[in-house]
Amino acid sequence: MRHGNSGNRLSRNRSLRKATLRDMAKAIFLQERICTTRAKAKEARKLIEQLITLGKKDTLAARRRAFAVLCDHAEVSRLFADVAPRFKARKGGYTRIIPYVQRAGDNAELAFLELTEKSREIITNQKRVKVSKEAKEAADVKVVSEAETKPVAPAAGEKPAAAHSKADVKTTPKAAAKPKVAKKLFQRKAGGE
Repeated sequence: MRHGNSGNRLSRNRSLRKATLRDMAKAIFLQERICTTRAKAKEARKLIEQLITLGKKDTLAARRRAFAVLCDHAEVSRLFADVAPRFKARKGGYTRIIPYVQRAGDNAELAFLELTEKSREIITNQKRVKVSKEAKEAADVKVVSEAETKPVAPAAGEKPAAAHSKADVKTTPKAAAKPKVAKKLFQRKAGGE
């Protein structure tokens, strides 16, 4: 008899199921919205709501209990500093499950699992891109076209300017380092192999 053993086993043993739910909780705190199967979303919702309730307490014991589940100091800090304060006025219902589509491969029901209170800095349909200083500096390099490098007719009494060559044209490192793609990536060998 399964006295008190509730919940979906998700076709995994205990350790793999625990790892799956932990990773889904981490993803929710980072992304605020994930797409997964409906069964996994229902199981992960239980864990996520418990963690947010712990985050609202903000005691050392609560932080240790959250770390025992998440196993990551950065995620625990994010939970207590960013996620949990948004839900101070709520008594529960921190997440929602939105049905999506049937997956093409195995016809599994997909659903979005998301937090009900979202931060303003995360946009759901676009990815945030971190740009390094080198990339910003490379973007500042101006590409000069050939039309801009053509010499202008000199005024009366002036010497003509030296003709510009293509080597004088400034290019970005990205454009200069662009690899050439082969026309046929996958060629069949002769002989039917």
